[in-house]
Amino acid sequence: MLRYTLIHPEILAALASAGHGSRVLIADGHYPFATAAGPNATHVFLNLSPGKLSVTDVLTALVDAAPIEAAAVMQPPPDQPTPEIFAEFDDLLPAGTPVEHLDRFDFYDAAKTDDVALVIATGEQRTYANLLLTLGVASAG
Repeated sequence: MLRYTLIHPEILAALASAGHGSRVLIADGHYPFATAAGPNATHVFLNLSPGKLSVTDVLTALVDAAPIEAAAVMQPPPDQPTPEIFAEFDDLLPAGTPVEHLDRFDFYDAAKTDDVALVIATGEQRTYANLLLTLGVASAG
């Protein structure tokens, strides 16, 4: 029996296949999954209906199951306010996790790289609620 809250078999398999430095994209319901994801990525669709599941729901489960070394968010244009979900990301990520802010097209480019091992589609309705995680090293324990 697993000791953490993540029990989705396909996500667990993708995480187990990924290594240090691999990336995981948790994307909102607006994200172009078919055209803006790495060629090696496993795609898991958790977008059951609008609002279900949210990016923060998925992040909560992943943080419990995998070491997170860094993260990147899709930064809106300067004339738009900072999305409130960014504060939620900061609260949920392990303390001290560096978070890079990339403009939309730089974020797409980062999510299209060969090191993206997993793409998780959510039903998140908030815009700019995309999060690209970099996996770290699991501590001996």
